Amino acid sequence: MSEYGRSVGEVARRLGVAVTTLRTWHQRYGLGPSEHVAHRHRRYTPDDVARLEVMCRLTTEGVPAHEAARIALAGLPGEPAPARLAPVADPSARGLTVAAVRLDMPAMLSTIASAVRGRGVVYAWDHLLCPVLVEVARRQEPDHHMIEVEHLLSRCILEVLWTVPRPFGASAARTLLACAADEQHTLPLEALAAALAEQGCGSRMLGARVPPLALADAIRRTGPAAVFIWSQFTPTGDPAQLEPVLAARPRPALIAAAGPGWGDPLPPGVSRPADLSDALRLALPVTTRRDH
Repeated sequence: MSEYGRSVGEVARRLGVAVTTLRTWHQRYGLGPSEHVAHRHRRYTPDDVARLEVMCRLTTEGVPAHEAARIALAGLPGEPAPARLAPVADPSARGLTVAAVRLDMPAMLSTIASAVRGRGVVYAWDHLLCPVLVEVARRQEPDHHMIEVEHLLSRCILEVLWTVPRPFGASAARTLLACAADEQHTLPLEALAAALAEQGCGSRMLGARVPPLALADAIRRTGPAAVFIWSQFTPTGDPAQLEPVLAARPRPALIAAAGPGWGDPLPPGVSRPADLSDALRLALPVTTRRDH
């Protein structure tokens, strides 16, 4: 925050709302910036932001906007800020959670794109996207009443990840990405594909529910240097399905069982990356070697 307070754009990004929403709240309810410096636009003070946080929290919980504004304005100066919506360190994660709950697609896309373009895919995944996805999943329990939030958030994440430029050429796609036989969660693999692309490495994405024999056939036909097979949940992570992959020729230099769903023990010769950074660390040496 600058010495003169926050701009409307900064506050909008922090809270996960559109700038036009903040201006509407200012005009209709008086929830605007209170700090004024000559020849400058008005700026939002910490108390202004705290009132807007209350407004966001209450409207997200279903309180009508006029009533939420009345409550926010009635708060005493210096009153503790409301509890965070997402228990994470990155300030933009709270804003993304609010935007997701509101199904505010433009705000979600803006926040995700700023993180990916400004800090890179790995940072955005570890510090913003994963924490917010976990928080949204937590809020779904036990009745799954926010499944639409997860679906739209995932779609926004995908749209931003797909904007990361991919290398071209037959030799560029040296990594093969696939979900386990009954696994449908492809988003972590999309993050890996984008992280690889940032490093100039291409990949082939086979997507969800790839049978082991089909994956083995794809290995024989494309000769990848690295193969990642994702399992999100235990029912999809039977290590036996890795045997056909290990038997495929030419055998990839790296075969990795990624995700928390894989059981133990894994067959010899199969790596288990701990997270996205670890997957990238394993993939880059084999996908950038000149002998592939």
